Amino acid sequence: MAKFEIYPAIDMRDGKCVRLVQGDYNQETVYGDSPFEMAKSFAEAGAKWIHMVDLDGAKAKTRINHEHAVKVAKELNVSVQVGGGIRTAEDIAYYLERGVDRVILGSVAVNNPAFTKGMLSTYGGEKIAIGLDARDGYVATDGWLETSSVQAVDLANELARHGAEVFIFTDISRDGMLSGPNTEAIAKMAEATGKEVIASGGVSNLADLKELREHPSEIGGAIVGKALYTNQFTLKDALKGE
Repeated sequence: MAKFEIYPAIDMRDGKCVRLVQGDYNQETVYGDSPFEMAKSFAEAGAKWIHMVDLDGAKAKTRINHEHAVKVAKELNVSVQVGGGIRTAEDIAYYLERGVDRVILGSVAVNNPAFTKGMLSTYGGEKIAIGLDARDGYVATDGWLETSSVQAVDLANELARHGAEVFIFTDISRDGMLSGPNTEAIAKMAEATGKEVIASGGVSNLADLKELREHPSEIGGAIVGKALYTNQFTLKDALKGE
């Protein structure tokens, strides 16, 4: 298992950096006009990875804010993972051919497992992360507007058998709420799959990160968004692991 990694998050909407509450597009706060400048500040603080999400793309089911992610990948000395609106082989190739390190397949992993398995076969499990956003244990899709009948752990196991190495698990009820991550569910997925699981949603303080970092299930990392934007702690402190 790789070391525990901190992924500062940049959610993009209308070309700006925003945060939503529980994925609700009507509960938006704008934190910056430039995703690139935000990423640059994270890189200067020592981030090794940046997690970027195209919220417009997730809703429209097509790439919209892609140029911002590519600019960060090309111009900053950080690794970039990007999600939101990635539905086709062309979308995946677009990002990976332009220096993005990892693309996240979310809704399409649920709605088209055969396509997802094909992309895992083509690019490998380090380049294709599986984003599993769950509500009460069931996977939600399409910008969290729909809840499927698929259990998150079942889908993770199926895709792990076909080459998936990295999962990003979001408990929607925790996202943007600063209420603490659902460590139990994250650990359950890590134990069930034996793969790297990155926690997303709910991190509110350094103690939350410590709990995830030190969990015996070897959780792979944590995506941190609102806590950074609302100054609950600094990225430097998060990266130090204190």
